[in-house]
Amino acid sequence: MRPRFSFLVSFVLLLLGAQNCFSQSTKTSPAEPGAAQLRLAHLRHGINLSDWFSQYPNSQGYTKEYFETAITPRDLALIHEMGFDHVRLCLNPQPMFRLHQADQIASDYLGYVDAAVKMILDQGLAVELDIHAGPGFKKKLATEDDFVEQFADFWRALARHFSPLDPNLLFFEILNEPELHDPYRWYGIEAKLVTAIRQGAPANTIIVTGAHWSDDDDLVFLEPLRDGNLIYTFHFYEPHIFTHQGATWSENYWHFLKGVPYPSTPENVQKIETQTPDAIHRLAIVRYGMDRWNAARIDAEITQVVDWARHWNVPVICNEFGVHRKTADPKDRAAWINDVRTALEKHNIGWAMWDYSGNFGVVTRPSGTSVPDEQTMRALGRALPLAPK
Repeated sequence: MRPRFSFLVSFVLLLLGAQNCFSQSTKTSPAEPGAAQLRLAHLRHGINLSDWFSQYPNSQGYTKEYFETAITPRDLALIHEMGFDHVRLCLNPQPMFRLHQADQIASDYLGYVDAAVKMILDQGLAVELDIHAGPGFKKKLATEDDFVEQFADFWRALARHFSPLDPNLLFFEILNEPELHDPYRWYGIEAKLVTAIRQGAPANTIIVTGAHWSDDDDLVFLEPLRDGNLIYTFHFYEPHIFTHQGATWSENYWHFLKGVPYPSTPENVQKIETQTPDAIHRLAIVRYGMDRWNAARIDAEITQVVDWARHWNVPVICNEFGVHRKTADPKDRAAWINDVRTALEKHNIGWAMWDYSGNFGVVTRPSGTSVPDEQTMRALGRALPLAPK
């Protein structure tokens, strides 16, 4: 068979296998006490699949061909070979979401998700199903109570659909970086969504987070929700002036920045102060140097989450951290990744780096084939896979 035809046949077989997988009887009994803590063992070293079912760069929208080629079984095998134990599958809910019929999830799109989940599980990887919505979707949650109810309908149906799968390996993450400026409203929304998911999937562990951008300070605002089968997550990109240098979203002045050093000192930032024309942003660079960001400072930040988790006796993970690679010095980028990863592991916190093949990636694709970046792999404490014979 020609390679293209062979791949299509393989993908059809995956879809059929996924349908058989999801036709099993649904698990209806709740998880045993302490399940969330035990399941942390499957979320030690992970990677984000950021641009497969979300953040699609083509304005024409998602296509069948894209789903079949963006991430392949070979990519997932490589992830396993690189020593990762789980992936965070980022899902844009918009193609699945029907207004006022949110529990009627579009079956064609859901079929591709089913096939992707099966491919991941077949590689022996756990999976976090992360609802990775855009700003417009999140704005509706912040302002429209009716939309919150619809989102609850959606999650109940989605959880019920996936509930036949092994709950030790499949996790539901309510929403990536909620972007709600009112943390009290988000607390109420999250409590409602946990209830809806639990109605659809009594046994699965749910991943919850703080309001706004899921930062560590968003998390420590929270008091635990009334469900014992939860894992609390935070994202770590501090300081953004380093991790997001060269980025063209959020803070405008970031796109001016290149070669921002790490660790930072008052002396080594002087050369980059001239990279931004605005005095207020130059001051931000000066302060970055004065703050002396280094391994100890990162550890001190993460320790605040550790203390919060210990106080409430709840499990935590960090399922996003990384450095935009466009203009960062590779050695400094690797040093920051290593310091964050080391601090997380010191405190026994599982992690998932952002991301697999995007602009923060652990692999590059110089000729269309995924190639592990050796410097990033070392920083993550992962072993380079053996070259095929």
